Amino acid sequence: MRIHQSLFAYALALFAACALTTQPVTAQSILRDAETEALLADMAAPLIEASELEPGNVEIVLINDSSINAFVAGGQVVYVHAGLINAAETANEVQGVIAHELGHITAGHVVRFNERTSSAQGITILSLLLGVGAALAGAGDAALGAVLAGQQAALGSFLAFNRNQEAATDLAGARYLSGAGISGRGSLAFFERLRNLEIRRGFSQADDAAYGRTHPLAGDRLQTLRGLYAEDPAWDAPDDPDLQARFLAARAKLYGFLAPPERTFQLYPESDTGVPARYARAYAFHKDAQIDKALAEADALLATEPNNPYYLELKGQVLLESGRPQEALAPLRRATNLTLNQPLIAGIFGHALIATEDESNYAEAERVLRAAVAKDRFNPFAWYQLGVVYAARGDIPRARLASAEQQVLSRNYPAAIRSAQAAEAGIPRGTPDWIRAQDIGLEARAALERIRDSR
Repeated sequence: MRIHQSLFAYALALFAACALTTQPVTAQSILRDAETEALLADMAAPLIEASELEPGNVEIVLINDSSINAFVAGGQVVYVHAGLINAAETANEVQGVIAHELGHITAGHVVRFNERTSSAQGITILSLLLGVGAALAGAGDAALGAVLAGQQAALGSFLAFNRNQEAATDLAGARYLSGAGISGRGSLAFFERLRNLEIRRGFSQADDAAYGRTHPLAGDRLQTLRGLYAEDPAWDAPDDPDLQARFLAARAKLYGFLAPPERTFQLYPESDTGVPARYARAYAFHKDAQIDKALAEADALLATEPNNPYYLELKGQVLLESGRPQEALAPLRRATNLTLNQPLIAGIFGHALIATEDESNYAEAERVLRAAVAKDRFNPFAWYQLGVVYAARGDIPRARLASAEQQVLSRNYPAAIRSAQAAEAGIPRGTPDWIRAQDIGLEARAALERIRDSR
């Protein structure tokens, strides 16, 4: 009986592992920042054009994960880890990674990944049935051997397939860089960094561990790509200085936001008066409750570019989150106007208007927030703030509708269903808002059914 239990436990562990590999995004949080999203979009634009994908259909999403990684997981979305941004030295390096991931999209690798996962699971299930049969017959060693052999065959087949995909996608990425007139120097520099990391971790081409890898060794990839890039007409193309400056600023901003303040102060000491250092320290001082110093850094940035909307957003955010919403209105209003109501910035501005607790600001808050969600429906923070405005003005049905929008985006499906039902009951039948309430209810129920089916 003990043998039977261990076999079933082993099988359950295998199925759990498969489930984790096919749902990489749901366990991670998405980082949203207007400046960083604009930068990533501009970095990717020429590569998307070279790949012949439709520009409006491709998204670059930043994931709050410190590991050096990027991936695609269905649709035309490239997920980039914060750790990759932090590890890269240039915008060109990140463009090399984006080009590679676009190759996965154009080749349909996510669909083929799911097919190979199903195939690997089929081999594992067959070996499990053979193992259970052997166990029931009293041959415990044979049972365990059947399961292990089947699992090894499935894993070996799957990993070899994945490594071949990665190698092919490296070549596709090289084509897209070339087509965009972007040098592959950054791509090689990034692979060199990965190779050094592999060496520190003890991987080598002769190591048996290479068999169990999902990607080819970085050294092998470098050997393949080095000659290809060196012969490309774009090899000597200079890096875009404006893109590089924006990248260094966004990287420092991200570091200051995520890292403990003491680490930020070590990496960006006050003797460094460059834009990236001031950006990082502003966030670190704000996190460390040193508000005057955070505002001083924001003001120093604004002294160099008074109309930079992201510097204005920074100052407004520090003021708002330190309990000074009235003072935050001017910089946030200016940032919102300069960016033509960029949804994330407008969401913060709407929040500041509400936080003043001045009813005369509510009409402007509603107008700003409605414009924000019209441009970006996937903005739960703006939906929440819009719900607060509706509730303050006594429009409870639309407050519940805004709550339903926020809840379905936050994957709180039971609450979304309840809010949508309440909104539907109070909104005139047949109107666009009434139809939207129905749609949210259907979306939330469908999501719950998918969750139940997956379990």
